[in-house]
Amino acid sequence: MRHVWLLGILSIGLFAANVVQVGDKYKDSGKCKACHSHIVAQWEDSWHAKSHYGNDEYFQKTIDYVARKDNRKSLNTIKIECATCHNPRIAVTSTNAEYEAIAALNLDKDSAASKALRSDTIAEGINCVVCHNIDQIHDELPADKRGMNRVTWMKSGTMTGPYSDAKSPYHKVEQRPFMDNNPNQLCFVCHANDTSEEGLRFVDMQSEFKNSGKACVDCHMGARKEGIAATLRDANGQPHKRLIREHRFIGGHVENMWKDALKVDTRKNGAALEVILNNPQPHALPSGFGSREILIEVQYSGGGKVIKNEALSITTRYLSKRGKPTVPHLAAKIVQSISIPAQGSKAFSLPIPTGSDGATIVVSYRLVNDEIRELLELKDPIWSKKMVIKKVSVKL
Repeated sequence: MRHVWLLGILSIGLFAANVVQVGDKYKDSGKCKACHSHIVAQWEDSWHAKSHYGNDEYFQKTIDYVARKDNRKSLNTIKIECATCHNPRIAVTSTNAEYEAIAALNLDKDSAASKALRSDTIAEGINCVVCHNIDQIHDELPADKRGMNRVTWMKSGTMTGPYSDAKSPYHKVEQRPFMDNNPNQLCFVCHANDTSEEGLRFVDMQSEFKNSGKACVDCHMGARKEGIAATLRDANGQPHKRLIREHRFIGGHVENMWKDALKVDTRKNGAALEVILNNPQPHALPSGFGSREILIEVQYSGGGKVIKNEALSITTRYLSKRGKPTVPHLAAKIVQSISIPAQGSKAFSLPIPTGSDGATIVVSYRLVNDEIRELLELKDPIWSKKMVIKKVSVKL
């Protein structure tokens, strides 16, 4: 009887953000392929398509780790909190104490929260209907209101885009300025900031961003090129050619993006070699999720032989409230943060071994530093792969 009572109160207080149901016709990208096949193919190769718990090892193991360490919240509650940005079309947007009681007894299998997390509506993560069904972006809200909490959705079946003359027989189309005139506004719905369970702001990309005439999409979607947004034919029997951007949303996981992302200078200062990293980008490097890393590796040589190898990690490290290394989402304190600011530079000093007459410096990038990779037991090679930014050789 007690279980029946608990299930009865489960439906109370589960809904917070305004939920707009997505019709079956629009909820997965497969329905978009008929007219937008090449754009969907690009998106399928993106990490937006992998933002779901079941598709991203880093995301999945971070959530699992937080659930193990934070006994105040169930695994599903943490999944729903993270869905704010990772799965913003989820049908349940918050849980409450009553739900936690149900979850603790493993009686939540048929709850609204569990069903929402199993729904194929969110299985594709950030898909077409996430960005192209937004009506308004509410920048008047506090900075911590992100993802689903920062937008108002269109009705299901109405899509937004950058073109005033777009038409479709399959859905309504309305133009919105954040799709073209102010694309940063759309990116910063999610890619702006994040705060740990202990109240520590560990990502603050929007605040660090420096306007320099370069928008997020210029790097992460590429320049506009003539192409076809939709294969529907016009009155002349031809698809309408437009200026469009790629939808692969390339980022830190794409090796080619890192080539020459930083400028590297060197100088000898007494018994030390100074490596100066100049960042021409509009945001800090490393940036984004808190455990990314830039490596400076120096190989000293003398008389034609390798004398010594030195390495320096440029990353952020976090401590829990108990003073133990932890993931950013559980951090109470930052113990190291030496990123290169937007359009700024930093110099790093490494000792020169006796007998050195030259050095080879390799500056590279990794998605996850050693500490976090070990904490989460990440297996995919992408997390440890070194992506070379610059390699230089100097005489000493």
